[in-house]
This record gives sequence, structure tokens and C-alpha cells, in this order.
Amino acid sequence: MRTKLLAVWSVIILAGAAMLTGTYAAMWYWNHGARSDVELVSEPLLAVESAPTLKSGYDVIVAGTDPEGVIAAVSAARNGLSVLLVDGKGRDRLGGLMTVGELNTLDLNYSPSQSFFRKLLGRYTYLNKGLFQEWYAMVEGSSFDTRTAANAFYRMVKAEPNIDLLMKAQRMEPIVGGASGRSVTGMRIVREDGAAAEIAAKAVIDATQDGDIAAAAGAPYTVGREDIGSKDELMVATLVIRMSGVTPERWSKLAHYEDADYDEMSIWGYNKAKDYVASDPSRIKMRGLNIGRQADGTILINSMQLFGVDPLDPESVKEGMKAAQAEAPRIAEYLKQTFEPFAELEYAGTASELYIRESRHIIGEYRLKLTDLLENRDHWDSIAYGSYPIDIQSTNKGGMGTILMKPEQYGVPFRTLVPKEIDGLLVVGRAASFDTIPHGSARVIPLGMATAEAAGAAAKLAIEEGVTFRELSKSELSIQKLKQMLKNQGMDLKMQRIGKQPYQEHPDYNGLVAAASMYLASGGYDNDSWKLDEPSNAGRYLNQLRQVKKLHADELPGDPALPVASIGEPVKEPLSLSLATSMMASLCGLDTDKEEAVSELTSRGWLTEQTIDSIGDPERLTNGEAYLLIYDMAVSKLGMTF
Repeated sequence: MRTKLLAVWSVIILAGAAMLTGTYAAMWYWNHGARSDVELVSEPLLAVESAPTLKSGYDVIVAGTDPEGVIAAVSAARNGLSVLLVDGKGRDRLGGLMTVGELNTLDLNYSPSQSFFRKLLGRYTYLNKGLFQEWYAMVEGSSFDTRTAANAFYRMVKAEPNIDLLMKAQRMEPIVGGASGRSVTGMRIVREDGAAAEIAAKAVIDATQDGDIAAAAGAPYTVGREDIGSKDELMVATLVIRMSGVTPERWSKLAHYEDADYDEMSIWGYNKAKDYVASDPSRIKMRGLNIGRQADGTILINSMQLFGVDPLDPESVKEGMKAAQAEAPRIAEYLKQTFEPFAELEYAGTASELYIRESRHIIGEYRLKLTDLLENRDHWDSIAYGSYPIDIQSTNKGGMGTILMKPEQYGVPFRTLVPKEIDGLLVVGRAASFDTIPHGSARVIPLGMATAEAAGAAAKLAIEEGVTFRELSKSELSIQKLKQMLKNQGMDLKMQRIGKQPYQEHPDYNGLVAAASMYLASGGYDNDSWKLDEPSNAGRYLNQLRQVKKLHADELPGDPALPVASIGEPVKEPLSLSLATSMMASLCGLDTDKEEAVSELTSRGWLTEQTIDSIGDPERLTNGEAYLLIYDMAVSKLGMTF
């Protein structure tokens, strides 16, 4: 009897497993089948209307109509404030980079806590929620039709009677004064018809892509990698390319290419695109394709890498745009000739604005650091959370981009929105107070929208309490009130419980921090590529010291190559402590014998005894041990903080 019961239960279990397997397979296919049958409706673009007249003053002026500007304005308006939202780029729609720059694929911040079944269905849980989630529910998915997105932004603005919208302002600049002489008290605006007005405001939110208002007001900032010693280096620009003729069948064909991955609205892969040879290879390169689906039978391709553009020089941007537009048809033809799924598609133009990834980084009351992401830190004043990988794109024609690491979840402090030295102003989006390396994650638009929602609510709280943004940023009680306001608006400000990562437990962790901060090391998507315990070599260490010198040329006048000049193939030479320190001494401009380099550097305080004592085999240093030497020099000689 018992045997029969066991047999029956075995049949039941096997049948249940088969049903579950079939269900999972169906779910997987539903999510991963490129769903060429998904219904897409192409909306006509709504005509955006400016307010016929402007008031002499508002509670808040929001500068910039990128997604961050729209969300800041809506958040402030829903908190009962009168708002003026101003576009200063001659646009005919809201959404900026997403809708005019046609960057229609979202870099999403996924929660570290995901439901198994929702994930299987491709229905993920995102960080922050709030107004971003409200807008996201109005568009098609991970990629979206740019008209759908623009219309969704406009509907959100039009639904708020407290918002006056002004498009195509010829010029907008801050009015700086107040009792301190260092407070933004309004904006000087020249309308499209040339009429000028000075409009007072109790608060101004800078949502421009490059922090233009904050810079004009006198707020301090760095440019590109200036914070690690290289002001002239910043991430490459891109011009999005459009191709037409995408039927449902052709979309499915594109999605099922050999190295592509996809969902119903997005495709990524086609890594052989990087083999494209541009008409001017020093100016333009390609990488793998990010493809976003549109509702009108077109796709938008984010892949072109455009070098040599100074985002803060309008003439440089204009010239770069011209060069990229000239190259775009050649790229489209290359895709048609190289990849069979593209053969029947046609070139259909480009976006009308460049995708600029990096320019100014405002210096705020707090500066987001790499260690905040490496250690998945929360902060007492976190008003948004990020989890996107640190995606560092190329900075020059010879360089390669990399995924430096993937945080689980990190907090963005309110203090990163508050610029030093200037009151009455908040900065949201990619120009907020982020160091250049963590900016590779924090720059993504959904996170910028979350900071913008916080800024709009903070304006209400600061006005209500009669305090400056700086005073608010230093008050734990006020920040708790702000967080509660945001939660009431539907934001999720919960930090998941995240333990220490394995690399944090490594004895060479400080060295890793220094190396990653100077872009000498990366961990990849899974944070498992640091290679701290692998042996270093003289050639690799020479390249690392040359990168450090490139970033800090004034403080490091020497040549690290001198001690290895007699070595035929440095990459085959194990890195000993004496060789490593002699290369460091030479880099610092010291003429020191190889055997005396350790004592010379320690006597000067540029190396610590603790680091020397931690080295396992002085004849064969690991990568981690080599990084520790760089850490000591960075802290003691270069004055860097991590």
C-alpha cells in the first residue's frame, strides 16, 4: 500500500513539475520572444503651448525641460507652489534628451529585491517609484516612442494649474543678490519674441543638462575628470541614428540575431559594429548597438561615439553635430551591409540634439564618492536611490569604455543637490554633486527624475519653514519631514539590507578603492573581475603609474619608465617591491637607487610601514599589493581622499 501511495505521489509531483515547467517556459517566451505582435500606437505630437503672460514672481522657477525639469516642476506644483518651467534650448516638446535627443532606451535602477514571478514575467521592481513610475506607466516600456514620452510629460505639466510653461526662451540667467549677495533670487529671461523680464523666485531649481544656472550664479564645479586630475577628459558624446522599415517580422529578426538580447521594446548586442571604420577614425567610432523600438516602424540606435566635443562651447557642439550627421548615413549603410537583419531597413535621419554624458559636476554640500557605491551606503539624508552599473564610456579614440562595478543600492544625499557658496538654488540631474567615477551610475535619467522630485518637495519645505536649502540640508528634523513628504507622494525610500561585499573584506581593499577611483581597475557587472590576488608585472604597473602621472602631471614630474629601461619585456618581469618602489620614486622625480627606494619613500611619508609589512612576497607583488602602494602615494603625496 505504501509503495502504491509513493507511486501516486510521484506521478502527481512529476505532473506538477511538468505543468510548472510549461508555465515557466510560456512566461519566458512571453517576456523574451521579442513580441513582434505587441500593439504599438503612434501618437501625434501634442502642440506645446507657452503661458501667454508671466507673473512678476513665482515660488519656484525650474530651468530646463529635460525629464528632471518636468518632474521638479510637477513635484513643486503638487505641493501647492506656483511654478515657472522654462525651456532655453528652442525645443518644441518636453523631455529634452529623451525626446529631442531621442535617447529612448532607459537606464533603469532595479531594486535589489525582486519578486521571482514578476521578474520571470519581465515586470521588475524599480527603485524610487514616485513621479518616475507615474510617467513610466504612460510609455511603452524599457524603450519608448519619443512622441509618447513627450506627450506624457506635457500631460503631467498641463494637469497642474500652478505651472506656467515658457518654451524657447532666447536666454535665461540667474539673478544673484539677497542679503548675503550670494543667493539666487530669480531669473532674467528673454522670451522668443525678444521681450525681457526679471522674474522673482523664492527658489530656483537648475535642471539644465550642464548645470548652466548654477555655474552662472557662481557655484563651484569641476569639469570631467578634474576631480582626479584630468579636466580635459570626459565621456564621449553620441548622436542617435534613426532607421525605418521595421515591420513586426523584421523586429523579431533583429532581436534574434546571434549575439543580441532583447525584450519587447529593446535590443542590445551586435558587438561587431565596433569594427566599423569611420571616415575620420580619430573623431568617430562605434560600439555594440542599443536599439530602441518606436511605434511608427522606426528604431533608434545609440552606438556612435563622437570625440572632441566640448559640451560647454556651443560652437564645438555645433561642429560635432555636423560631423556626426555627415557620418550617420555611412554608419547606416555599414549596418545594412554587415548585419543581415538590417538589410531591408533604410536610414531615416538622426536626433536633433547630441547625447552629452558628462560636463560640469557641481561641488555641493556632499560629493557622491566611489566608496558610497562600492560599499552600498545609505545616508541620513538620502532622498533617492541608485543601482545602475558604473558605466564609463570612452574618453578618447584609443580608449575603451568599461563597467567599473555594479552596486546593489546606494543612497543619494539631499546635500548633493545643494551647491556650495550659493543659496536659493538646487541642482538636479547629471550635473549634481557627484565625483566623476560614481557619476557613471548616478547620471542616469530615472535617478535624476527622483532627485528632481525631491527638489520640488524641498522647495515647499524650505519656504514653509523659512530656511535656506543649506540650512535645510543640515537639519535632521527637516530632512525627516522631507522624506515623509516624498513617501506621501509615492516615493519608495527604503534601503534594502545589504551585507559587505567580498571585495570589501579583502586586505588590499584600500588599494582597490584608489585604483578604481583613478580608473586603473574594474570589477565588471558581477564585481568579480578585480583580480586582486593575481600577480602583477612590471609592464602592467608601468602603465598604471603612467595613468596616475597623466592625472597628476604637476605633482609627479618624473618618468616611471626609467627603472625598467633595461628590461626587454616588462610584462614578463615579475613586479618586486624594490622595482615597484623605484618606479614610484622615479615618477616622483627622485634619483634613488633601486635598493633604497623603499626607505626613501617611507622616510618621506609617501609609503606606510603598514603597507610594506602587509606584502606577502616582496619578490612577486599581486595586483592588490601594487594598488596599495598607489593608495599610499595618492593619500600622502597627492592629497587625495577616498
